[in-house]
Amino acid sequence: MSIVDRTLDAVVLDVEATAHVEQRALRRRVERLLSAGVDVALVTGKPLADLNGLAVPWPQGPGRLLTQEAEEGTGYRAVLDDLAAGGMRAEAVALVVGDVAGTCAAVDGRGHVLAATACDLLDLLDHQLWRRAALRLPPSTDDPSWVLVEPVPPGAGASARDALFTVGDGAFGTRGGLEEVPDAATVLASGAWAGEGSGQHLLAGPQWAGLRLAGAALGGRRLLDLRSGVLLRDDGADDGAGPGQLRTARFASATRLGLHVLRAEGPAERFEAGPELHLPRVPGEPGASCAIEQDTGRTGPVAWARVRGTGDWLVAAAVQTQVDHRGRRTVVRLAVHRVGPDRDAALADAVDAVRDAQLAGYERLLAEHRRAWSRRWAEADVSIPGDPDAQLALRFALFQLRVNAGSARDGSHGDELAVGARGLSGPGYAGHVFWDTDVFVLPALATVCPASARAMLQYRINRLPAARARADRGGRAGARFPWESARDGVEVTPSSTTLGDETIPVLTGEQEEHITADVAWAADRYATWTGDAALLAGPGRPLVVETARYWASRVEPGDDGRGHVRGVIGADEYHEGVDDDVFTNVMARWNLLRAADLVEPDGGSPGDDSGDAAGEARRWRELAASLADGYDPRARRHEQFTGYLALEPLTSADVAPVPFAADLVLGRERVHATQLVKQPDVLMAHFLVPECLAPESLPQDIELYAPRTTHGSSLSPAITAAALARAGRPDEALATFRIALRLDLDDLTGSGAKGLHLATLGGVWQTVLAGFLGLQVRDGVLSVDPNLPSAWPTVTVTLQVLGARVQVTADAATVQVVTDRPVRVTAGGHRPVRITGEIVFDRDR
Repeated sequence: MSIVDRTLDAVVLDVEATAHVEQRALRRRVERLLSAGVDVALVTGKPLADLNGLAVPWPQGPGRLLTQEAEEGTGYRAVLDDLAAGGMRAEAVALVVGDVAGTCAAVDGRGHVLAATACDLLDLLDHQLWRRAALRLPPSTDDPSWVLVEPVPPGAGASARDALFTVGDGAFGTRGGLEEVPDAATVLASGAWAGEGSGQHLLAGPQWAGLRLAGAALGGRRLLDLRSGVLLRDDGADDGAGPGQLRTARFASATRLGLHVLRAEGPAERFEAGPELHLPRVPGEPGASCAIEQDTGRTGPVAWARVRGTGDWLVAAAVQTQVDHRGRRTVVRLAVHRVGPDRDAALADAVDAVRDAQLAGYERLLAEHRRAWSRRWAEADVSIPGDPDAQLALRFALFQLRVNAGSARDGSHGDELAVGARGLSGPGYAGHVFWDTDVFVLPALATVCPASARAMLQYRINRLPAARARADRGGRAGARFPWESARDGVEVTPSSTTLGDETIPVLTGEQEEHITADVAWAADRYATWTGDAALLAGPGRPLVVETARYWASRVEPGDDGRGHVRGVIGADEYHEGVDDDVFTNVMARWNLLRAADLVEPDGGSPGDDSGDAAGEARRWRELAASLADGYDPRARRHEQFTGYLALEPLTSADVAPVPFAADLVLGRERVHATQLVKQPDVLMAHFLVPECLAPESLPQDIELYAPRTTHGSSLSPAITAAALARAGRPDEALATFRIALRLDLDDLTGSGAKGLHLATLGGVWQTVLAGFLGLQVRDGVLSVDPNLPSAWPTVTVTLQVLGARVQVTADAATVQVVTDRPVRVTAGGHRPVRITGEIVFDRDR
C-alpha cells in the first residue's frame, strides 16, 4: 500500500532536508496536523531557537510536537523510540529525510522513510489532512491480524453477529448493531439492574448510535479495528469522484468513562442525524418493560434521556452537529452515560462530561482514545506468526475482555465490577454473575488489567453479608455464595427453565455449591499473580476464611472414615444430586488448606470468635485430608462422582460431532444415565488446583473424560485444551483449542444473539498462558514450561504479572523473558533469577 493511501499518526521531518519548502506554508500544515491529532517531530542540526518559521511556541493540539537536536541523518531512532513510548505504531509513521539509506539503517526499518527531494511534502501533508477530515480513519486493512471484517448485505437488520462488534469501556457497552436498525445498538451498564428476585436483569439504557437513512442500506461492510478500538462501517459504493459511501465510525472512549462517539459522513441525500438519543424499546429483552420510570428533555443544546431501574437511574446526555458542504453531510455525536441513585446528580454529571468532550473536539477525543488502546496493547498482546487465525481470535478475546470488563481504574479504592456471563454485549443470563467471572474472566484480567480483576473481587467482598446470611439460613457456618448473583448478592437463579418443549426444574441454585470455593480461589489467584499481598491480609481475607468455614460445616463424616459432600451438582451439570463430585470436593479441599495457611501465621483471623484459630486450622487440615476425591490408585484416575463408572459408557463420538448439547439431543433423563459430561469436571480440577490431585493422574483422567466430553458448555473446550497441553499433547490441544477460539466468531452454540461468552474469551487467554506456555507463579517466582504445538514454531505474549510488564517468547530451543521491573523468573529447570531487562533460557538443559 502506498504511503499516500495510509492514514498516518505521526510525521517526522528532517528540517534541513525540507528547507526548500515555503516555511509559513509548512508551519500552517503542521499546526493543522497537530489540531487533527497527528504527532509531528522536527529533527534538526540547528539550535531550536534558530528554526525561523518553525520556531516554537506552537499552538496546543491533541497531536504532540516533538523536537530533536541532532546532526543531519541522525536522531531518528530517538524520535521513533519516543513515539513508541507514547503508544505509536511504527507503520503509522512517515519520515521525510535527506539521507534515506542512512535513516533506514538508523531506525532498523521502522516507519516509512521518504526522500524529501522525491516527494511533494505539502501535498503529502494536505492528503493526510483530507483523510482526517473525510473520516479516513486507519482501518488497518493492510494488516488483517488486527481487523475483524464482515460484509453487510443490503437492507440488513439486527443480527446475532452484532455482539461481535460491541464497543465499550467495561462500565457501559454498546452492541454493534447497524445505525439505522431500531434498537439494534443496545446499551447496557455494569451494575445497573432492574426487576426483583430471579427476574433481576441488566437495565437497558438510552441508545445513542442511531441514524436515519433515506431508504434501505445499500450493503457494504463493517470493520472492527482491534488495535485502535474503533468500529467502522462502509455502506454503498464509491462513486469514483471521491468517497460516495456512507461511512461511520464509533467508539467508546478509553480515557473518558461513559463517553461514546459517532461520526458519519456521506452524500447528504443518503442520511440525516435524527434524534441524539432514543429510549430503549427491545421486545422480550432487558429494557422492554423494565424501567419503572423514563423521560427525556433538553438542557440548552444538550439532549438527555434517563431510565430508572431498581435502585439506580441510567442516564445519558448527548450533543451533535450536522454539517452539509457541497452535497456531503457530516454528523458528529457525543453521548455520555452515567449510573446513580440520584437522577439529577447523575444527569448533571453526564451533561458536564459531554460538554467537556464537546470542547475537546472529535479529533482530540479520537487521538487520546487511540493512544490509550496503543498503551493497552503494549501491556497485553500475543503474537503467533505461524497461525494468524489463532492470533486474530486471541486479540479479539483480549479486546472484548477490555470492552466488557475493563473499566476499573483502581479497584483497591473500593470500585466494584459486576461482570455477567455475557458481559455488556447482550441480554444472555440476564447479566447475572456466575463462576464464569471468578474462574475464567478474573484470572485473565489479572494479567491484562489488574485493577479490573481487583474490582471484580470487590463485588464479592461487598456481598459477603448476603453470603453469610445464605449459609446461616441453611444451618451452616461461614459464607456461601449464590450460584447466580445480581444487585444484592442473594440467590437469583430461576427455579425452572424450558428444554425444548419441556419445563424442567433448575437445581443449580441449590446444588452447585463449588461457586463458594471458586470465589476464594479467584481471590488467591489474583493475589498470587499480581503480587498484591495486601488483599489477603485485608479485605479479601474473609473470602477465603469464611468460605472455608462453610465447607467445614458442610463436610459429612462417613463410616468409611472419609469426609463426604453429598447431593451436589458439579461443574459437569449433566448429573444432579450426586455425592462426592471430584471438582466440588477438590476445590473444597483447596479452600480449607488455603484458609489454614492464612490463619496459622498470625494465630488469628478476622471474625474468629472461637478463640482458637490454630485449632480451627488444624481441623480444616484434617477435613481436607479426609475428603473423598474418587481417586483409584491402581487405575491412577478419578471417578467423577460416586457411581459414575457404573453409568452407560457412552462417548461423544457415539452421538454427534462436538460441540453439542447432549440434553437436547438425547433428552435430559437419558443423559443422566450416561457417562457423557457437559464439561470436564475432573480436568477442571487439574487446571485450577493441580497440587490437590495426584500428579500422575492427569494422563489417565484425560483418557477417560476427554472422549466423554460433549463441550455442551462454552467453558469446556479451552480448559480441555489446557489439560492436553499440560499433559504433553499440544497438537491435540490445539485442535480442541480452535473450538474455543471460534465459538463466538462462528456462533458455534447458536446463541450469539444473547451476547459473547466472556468465560470462553478469558479461557482461551488462560490456555495460552498456563497451557501452551506453561506459565505459573509460585512463591513470587514466574516459571515458564512451554508445550507448543507443531503449528506454532514460536509464540510471544505480553502480560502483567507480579507488578511488572513481562514479555515471554518461546520456541523449540529457548525461552526469552523481558521485564520492565524486577521479577524472579525460571524456565527449563534453571534456578530462579531476579531480572530487569532480558534473559534467555536454554530449554534443552
